[in-house]
Amino acid sequence: MSEFTSRVHQNEFLPDGGTDVHGIVSVTCTGAGTVAPMSSASGEAGEIIIVDVSGSMDVQGVQAAAYAASAALDQIVDGVWFAIVAGNHEAALCYPSTTAAAMAQMSPQTRLEAKRSLQRLVPGGGTAMGRWLLAAAQLFGTVPALSKRHAILLTDGANQHETPQELSWAIEQVRGRFQADCRGLGAAWQVAEVRRIAEALMGGVELIRTWDGLSEDFAALMQSSMGKGVSGTELRVWAPQGAEVLFVKQVSPTLEDLSARRTEVNALTGGYDTGAWGDETRDYHVAVRLAPKALGQEQLAARVQLVVGGEVRTQGLVKAAWSGDSGLTAQISPEVAHYTGQTELASAIQEGLRAKSLGDDATATSRLGRAVQLAQETGDAGATSRLARVVDIQDAATGRVQLRRHVDKLDEMELDTASTKTTRVRPS
Repeated sequence: MSEFTSRVHQNEFLPDGGTDVHGIVSVTCTGAGTVAPMSSASGEAGEIIIVDVSGSMDVQGVQAAAYAASAALDQIVDGVWFAIVAGNHEAALCYPSTTAAAMAQMSPQTRLEAKRSLQRLVPGGGTAMGRWLLAAAQLFGTVPALSKRHAILLTDGANQHETPQELSWAIEQVRGRFQADCRGLGAAWQVAEVRRIAEALMGGVELIRTWDGLSEDFAALMQSSMGKGVSGTELRVWAPQGAEVLFVKQVSPTLEDLSARRTEVNALTGGYDTGAWGDETRDYHVAVRLAPKALGQEQLAARVQLVVGGEVRTQGLVKAAWSGDSGLTAQISPEVAHYTGQTELASAIQEGLRAKSLGDDATATSRLGRAVQLAQETGDAGATSRLARVVDIQDAATGRVQLRRHVDKLDEMELDTASTKTTRVRPS
């Protein structure tokens, strides 16, 4: 049986008049097992692979995508429900090949049939990702018993055959109905557009530079999904009467602001869907604003619980204590400081790249320079390396940089897509 444990990192001491309490709650899951392929108390799992077959993919691209999807099929456990969607300006069911949209259960026979269906894919048409998402939601809906729904979405271009409003509407229609990991191939797709889909559907987005790495990535994605054996999870945050929950964010392994996902459990408690879990650790940054109390008083600022199927599996307590000792109140939790820096780092990278694309070199230099500075302060060597391909770093400590004249578009996109990945806090 899976086991959850939690630890809280914070400085609970507030100065006279202090109101805002910050805590990093680290939750670890062990013994998650694998997905439940057959009917069981934990429900069933479903997987959908969405492959871009628009004209820009060309014959070689579609063949490579089919090969990658085939590698993903090899990782799906027998008994898991699955389907394959071919997407262009429409969404077509590639497998199962039935007149009515439905899903099939994985077996040696259906795996072979699905692989054969991939060989019939041909490129053509445009791109309308909102329709792909709606088709996936409809397919998942054909198996009501599913407790875990996950999709992989591959695209190589911008969403040119839908308006931004149509895509936004589609995203809202499918939000909360399944999770999706998104992959963008090459340099013609829009990072912000695909990231919006991934964030809404509790998944990740990454750049695939060439076809060479696609099959390995698809196989690893599906293998990871099969290892997420705990579903129906929720992070619950209780705060006392009169308090304000400023935000709830996942800060590791990736940055996700969960605040908008809040559902009311009761008058003092909000629930935040966390998606399926494997054997992993996730860190959450919880910030609460309290009414100030007299020096020497203490108060519970938040109770953070991980709930599975309505059962509390672990909890962490975020506390507050008002003190006149500046030696206590001036301390900053290393974990809170680290993840605050990582959050600012992601914003600085994205804002800098956006300014650069608009020709605002002054803002781009300033924001990317700040990103370099933050990457050094938080020990994020990966971010520093990616930044160095976009700017010339003259002094990392002060953030003094110069924009490079000639930058590979793929280097910029990799910097952008990786901006929401965080490093864990370094041991003291």
